[in-house]
Amino acid sequence: MKPTVSVVIPAHNEEAVVSAGLDLLLAGTEPGEFDVVVVANACTDRTARAAAREGVRVLETATPGKVNALRLGDAACRVFPRVYLDADVRLDAASVRALAAAAARPGVLACAPVPEWDLRGTGPVVRRVHRVHDRLIAPSRALAGVGVYILNEEGHRRAFPMPDVISDDGWVDGCFHGAERAVVPEARSVVRPPRTVRAHLRRRVRVRRGNRQLAGLGRPGRGLRLGALGGLVAGRAVSPLDAACYLAVLAADRLLTRLRGGAADWGTDTGSRHRDPTAAS
Repeated sequence: MKPTVSVVIPAHNEEAVVSAGLDLLLAGTEPGEFDVVVVANACTDRTARAAAREGVRVLETATPGKVNALRLGDAACRVFPRVYLDADVRLDAASVRALAAAAARPGVLACAPVPEWDLRGTGPVVRRVHRVHDRLIAPSRALAGVGVYILNEEGHRRAFPMPDVISDDGWVDGCFHGAERAVVPEARSVVRPPRTVRAHLRRRVRVRRGNRQLAGLGRPGRGLRLGALGGLVAGRAVSPLDAACYLAVLAADRLLTRLRGGAADWGTDTGSRHRDPTAAS
């Protein structure tokens, strides 16, 4: 059958997670329903072998960088709309279909699912920080930070060719306005945040660097409103201890960003790349 949607999965050293993600993505699909392309970029593990299966095309490149992998995978896609999925994020077939249906609505060019956060194995401070961060960002969340977005053909013309940016989802989010981008309640992605404070800080430094880069390209992001933190505490959405942990880690985050300056870090954050304990060995 002709594919109904293409799925691009960039994967750098994702041997531990890519197989289970593909199993979930393809479960219950008709043969050929999804056109799936995994791009194993600069891998030193067996990511390509773990991804190999019927219904999946695996490309390999020695060139590092997620955006390069996205461009290679995108060039190999057969149809629109196109889903761009992080290798460590879980997305099932029903969610892909819901995203594709939403991307076909008049005026909609790009969509993302609602994230569900898998906090298994995370430390208590990280849990508190994540609780606050999620509630602060929820009102303005769109295409960025959920590990998945989908573009129809018109949306693709806005976002591609994608420049060499650190934050691909931030770039894509900035390509659209208002109702052109939609969050699809029927679609869910399962995202694993970093497990430790150290891993969280490594990720946040990269996020800040990516945001600064986008601002320099004329694509400023939608920043968090820290003034809303008091309202969350007053409304008991988060506790005072949650807020204190968040502010302490935020201060460390900003300090590290200043100390590290503009040094690029294109590596994978392995803080959340642990094997799914529910997946078969």
